[in-house]
Amino acid sequence: MKVLDDATLRLRAAGIESPRLEARLLLSHATGLSQLDVIGGGVFVDEAARAKFDALIARRTANEPLAYILGRREFWSLEFQVGPGVLIPRPESETLIETALKLVPERDQKLRVLDLGTGSGCLLLAFLSERPNASGVGVDISEDALAWAQRNAENLKLNGRAKFIKDDWGRSLGSAFDLIFANPPYVRSGDIATLAPDVAGHEPASSLDGGADGLNAYRAIASMVLPRLALNGRLLLEIGQGQAEAVTKLFESQGFIAEGTVNDLARIHRCVVMVAEAQHSRQR
Repeated sequence: MKVLDDATLRLRAAGIESPRLEARLLLSHATGLSQLDVIGGGVFVDEAARAKFDALIARRTANEPLAYILGRREFWSLEFQVGPGVLIPRPESETLIETALKLVPERDQKLRVLDLGTGSGCLLLAFLSERPNASGVGVDISEDALAWAQRNAENLKLNGRAKFIKDDWGRSLGSAFDLIFANPPYVRSGDIATLAPDVAGHEPASSLDGGADGLNAYRAIASMVLPRLALNGRLLLEIGQGQAEAVTKLFESQGFIAEGTVNDLARIHRCVVMVAEAQHSRQR
């Protein structure tokens, strides 16, 4: 299909890693055709659809994230709506969900869950989708992110068990939670410019920039989160590559002990599981 071939060439010239795949996705989005129809070829693309498709390709060649253009991103086999102002869910973050489900294998267990820096709500909502008796709170300082999270909760029919509030790392919360997720910004400030242009130029800096050493948000969380962890509760932290030791030491200084570190599919340390030091001592 010539229209698809031309778009693929434009995306390849712009440095897009999977130009044919993205061209197909954008053509499907522009025309309303299924992926199977697009792959099969032989479909008619009228003038209006062609103009819409050209506009989408132009946005992508300008490095706007594909997820923002499509308005969605899959995470944990669920569809999350995303757009400007919210971090796009990453596959590596699924490591936290896999780990949490192993830690809480009983499907019907009642749980209170807290998601610090909830963004699109992907961690909290993915976990709630697997544990029907769990409920939770997602906090974020960004009103844009909270709006996306609330929309996703409604679309996934989880808004009855998920609440989203504007807060600075949950400092105003007085409740104790059985499970706490945190995926804070952890990129060093000096490394932001080296990220892919669709990330550095479009996704919110507040969700990426972790300060000079990448650890600013971890310091903030470590200083306040212990009283919010229930007896026998666990804190699951997403970390960047090479940060496991530094993050562990930060939380150990605030009364935590690392229960374990979990690798993502690329075999990079991605999740640190923390328990309260007092809890650990009782179990010995």
